[in-house]
Amino acid sequence: MLLRSVTLSLVCCAGFLSAQANRDWDEPFPPYKIIGNIYYVGTKGLANFLITTPEGNILVNSDFERNVPTIRAAVEKLGFRFSDTKILLGSHAHGDHMEGDAMVKELTGARVMAMAEDVPALEKMRPGGKPHPIDKVLHDGDTVALGGTTLTAHLTPGHTKGCTTWTTKVQDGGKTYDVVIVGSVNVNPGFILVGNKDYPQIADDYARTFKILQALPADVFLGAHGNYYNMEAKYARMKSGGANPFIDPAGYHAYLTERQHAYETELARQKAAAH
Repeated sequence: MLLRSVTLSLVCCAGFLSAQANRDWDEPFPPYKIIGNIYYVGTKGLANFLITTPEGNILVNSDFERNVPTIRAAVEKLGFRFSDTKILLGSHAHGDHMEGDAMVKELTGARVMAMAEDVPALEKMRPGGKPHPIDKVLHDGDTVALGGTTLTAHLTPGHTKGCTTWTTKVQDGGKTYDVVIVGSVNVNPGFILVGNKDYPQIADDYARTFKILQALPADVFLGAHGNYYNMEAKYARMKSGGANPFIDPAGYHAYLTERQHAYETELARQKAAAH
């Protein structure tokens, strides 16, 4: 009876957290300038970044189709035109980050670019039956340039086969900062790390990704979800004045260390269960 009660409690807790996450994903969040020419235009739970240039703007992530109007409103609240979005990039081929690509392209004409390893998954992402637009296929180390801003695509697989971490440099207050937008290093519930027939190298990819990310120069730490980098707390601190809290190299490496420990713990658990 005790075990049954504990199990039911865990199920209810998981359901509550899932429902809360879904609410956060749809809840608007005040758009704001992060640093330099990088702005936050996402929801409370899903992170979207607008990178402005004299030749038009770059949007990172489109989220679910239902989120696109919220993103558009955030862009326009900052005083920019959504129609000036010239390039659309993504973090990884999950619906909460790239399902809205077709709608953004319809509204802006932006060129949609995606990592080669994620293309098969994206091609299956067809909201309303619309084909997923991919105007340019990217590979590890490719750069995307517009109006004097250059982003580099780093293949950081594991979470998806083409999970992409973006890096760029920004000027702010007379200084240059390295910006990292982490794709994802989470091992979601149900991810198979041992004996995965569809993705045999998944564990090796995760291990390699942690090494890649730890080696990147990182002053400003961002990611596909705001909770990766304590977005809400940093936003509140920024509003109160003082040093820019998004300049957080220590937080970046602490996050990676914690996530790597979580990955290694889950890998060990699955290996033990397999034997």
